[in-house]
Amino acid sequence: MKFLQSWRVRKPADDNESVYISEKFGVRTLHIGSDTVQSSMRIARPNDLEVAYTRSMMAFLLFNPKPGSVLMVGLGGGSLTKFIYHRLPQARIAAIEVNPRVVEIARQYFFVPPDDDRLDVIVTDGAAYLHDNKLSAGVVVIDGYDAESQVEALCTPVFYRDCARALSEAGILVVNLWGGDRNFTTCVNRIAEAFNGLVACLPAGKPGNIAAFAFKRSPGQPTWVELRSRAAALEVLYGLEFRRFVDEFALMNPHDEERLLL
Repeated sequence: MKFLQSWRVRKPADDNESVYISEKFGVRTLHIGSDTVQSSMRIARPNDLEVAYTRSMMAFLLFNPKPGSVLMVGLGGGSLTKFIYHRLPQARIAAIEVNPRVVEIARQYFFVPPDDDRLDVIVTDGAAYLHDNKLSAGVVVIDGYDAESQVEALCTPVFYRDCARALSEAGILVVNLWGGDRNFTTCVNRIAEAFNGLVACLPAGKPGNIAAFAFKRSPGQPTWVELRSRAAALEVLYGLEFRRFVDEFALMNPHDEERLLL
């Protein structure tokens, strides 16, 4: 299908929830309310992770290589949803998205598959969903941004406590944060408070995004040797740069020569 160079779903100029997509050099990009990139997909490889920060968020596999269930807040173009759906066949996925137009475009133009016994895309408010439902997910992934910044309701102390409650006993929370956000430190501190300080941050391959990983219980202070061994095996399976992830965990987190201190 030939795609227009800049196809848009137009809404009034003062509506910062307008959804549109652009395409350049074989990469299709989703925008919500501004030209900020919300999600990108290489059309020739629609199930790969095109954007560096989405690859970094998959570093949770170093600590839980076979999650049985993944709860995602913020669908966007569905990059993480598709990768997990196609590459982690044991995982059941619930993806929460507040904007029905985003879901429509994700399915029509970003090839997010229809719901089945492993995937359920739910159109509702993510913060309310976590607060109102009794959940037990192995991994909770939060990637909720509007045109300007992280959605306020997805970074409150109550929300992060709800995330902790939504996780199974050994569950992991993964949050996409923007390092340049003036509230970055506040968000990390709130996550730490909800998870008894068990938080590790990982910078993405490009400056800007930072993935925060919070653990319901300690991952056991894994040694660098253990983590590098896991990373090598995961790179073979998934083609992501897990050895770089291990090296970069040392940049922002307590550690010594032998281990990551969590």
